[in-house]
Parts: sequence; structure tokens; C-alpha cells
Amino acid sequence: MRTIPRVVDPLGERPNMTDRQAELLAHIESCVSEQGLPPTRAELAKHFGFSSANAAETHLRALAKKGYIELAAGASRGIRLLKQTVGLPIVGRVAAGSPILAIEHVESHCPLPAHFFSPKADYLLRVKGMSMRDEGILDGDLIAVHKTDSVRSGDIIVARIGEEVTVKTLERKAGNVRLLPANPDFQPIEVSSSEDTFAIEGKCVGVIRR
Repeated sequence: MRTIPRVVDPLGERPNMTDRQAELLAHIESCVSEQGLPPTRAELAKHFGFSSANAAETHLRALAKKGYIELAAGASRGIRLLKQTVGLPIVGRVAAGSPILAIEHVESHCPLPAHFFSPKADYLLRVKGMSMRDEGILDGDLIAVHKTDSVRSGDIIVARIGEEVTVKTLERKAGNVRLLPANPDFQPIEVSSSEDTFAIEGKCVGVIRR
């Protein structure tokens, strides 16, 4: 099995902050970065499944006390970032036929710099399923992806086939392309030489697990 850089608890760079506060801050940063506006308390409550906007307010006040944000009284979107570290976008489930980095796919951001990985990562993709289990990539992990179509046989890649995005090991033999799982419960994917809906989106350069 090849060595892939792994990171545990990537939000650990934010001292004196609970996991939930770190997730809340990352989501605020994502909204500001992608939409130009911070979320409302009600939007935060809905996104994180809080019982009320008051629960979001409690976390916001804790972040303000720690110096990460500033709250403006009486303003529904009165959240100002003081220590913005947007980092790498975390991409969740990708809608069929749309670009991986479309705004609607970005769940939040992780405060790791792109050059933490080599080659640099362009985004993090949330893994669905256990087809790459034996490479140490599990359901719910984040893989760091270097955006490129220049890859070699044996590389773990992110590929698009038709309307599906998958993570597999690339195998090229005699002009044929196969995408190999790392779990005997799954079958290789044979890519036809005439397949015009196959595209390589990038190369896996790291794995993150909380």
C-alpha cells in the first residue's frame, strides 16, 4: 500500500475552540467567501440542526469572546470575521453533471493551507462508501485533491464517469483504462476507449480524518 499523507483533526490549529465552534466558524467563512455575506442565526440553526437560533447565538458569543468574530447588535447578518483563515473548500455530495467546485457543493472550509500537501491540494472531497478501505480511505474521510489530469497508472484519482464522481486507483494497460477499488467487495470499473464521458478531475494527495 502506497504512503498517503494523513492528518488527524485538521481543525486543531484553532486553539481554545470546541469542535462545534470550529465547524461554525468554518461555515461562516465559507458563506462569506462564496456568497459575500455571513449567515443569519436562523440559517446557522437550520444548517447545524440546532433547536433554535438561540443555540447558534451561544456559539457565536463564544467565538466573539475568543476574538474570532465581532457581533453587531440588532443586525441579522451582523457577524464580522476578525481572524479569517478560509483554507481549503470541503466538497460534499456532487450533483450530477455539475462542476465539483460549484458553490452549492462546498460544505465549509478546512483551515489547512494548500501547500500542506505535495503537490498542493486544491480542495477536499468527502468520501462516500468503503470501496477504498484497504488504502486507508474510509467512508466520511476527506481526501485532499490536486486538480490535474496528468496522472500515472497506480495513482489514486478522482474521476468522473458520466454523471458520477468516484475515487479509485488508476490502471492503464495496453491503451485500456480501469478504475480499481481497494476492497474485494467491489468490482473494478472498465472504462471504454470510446467513453467520452470519462474525465480525470484530480489526484489524491492526502487523507484527513477527524
